[in-house]
Amino acid sequence: MMTDAESIETFSVIRERRSVRNYTDRDVPDAALRAIIAAGTQAPTALGLQPWRFVIVKDRALMQRVSDYCKPILIERIGEEAGAGMEEFLAALKNPGFNIFYNAPVLVLVLGAQNAISSFLDCALCAENMMLAAWALGIGSCWIGSAALVQENPDLLTALKVPDDHQIVAPLIFGYPGPLSPKAARREPRIDWVT
Repeated sequence: MMTDAESIETFSVIRERRSVRNYTDRDVPDAALRAIIAAGTQAPTALGLQPWRFVIVKDRALMQRVSDYCKPILIERIGEEAGAGMEEFLAALKNPGFNIFYNAPVLVLVLGAQNAISSFLDCALCAENMMLAAWALGIGSCWIGSAALVQENPDLLTALKVPDDHQIVAPLIFGYPGPLSPKAARREPRIDWVT
């Protein structure tokens, strides 16, 4: 059983966690990454399959190669469909100095087994646990969904050590946050009660 103090701490981490897009150069210790992944593996998993696997990437040059590969594809796919909120991201993508990983020191790929029907959902739940655990440790994170485009490049998949029988579900970056702007307010949830 959790104590009241632990419950308050848990809700505080959930409430305060945010996507971080500004990082310091401080290295994330391997022990912290192992603890974050261990928290991820406590996520719910259908039929107890635990279809996840992880790749930790600290090779900044490889992360840059992935970013350089993904950016033109993103520009083309967003293209004319850029709606509200996308203009700023599209402008960033067109900046040669922009890195889709926001210069974070670590990329963790949460991979899902292709033969598990619940793989995507299980790995998404795992990823959320990881991001909450990171925040509890003072480490920022962000899910870089656009990095999954790297699955279209066999050479980069080999460099990233992604096995043929797995797919990238959650490309997560981790690092110690730099200065952050205020977190956007959340809308009140729409709730329908059936009694």
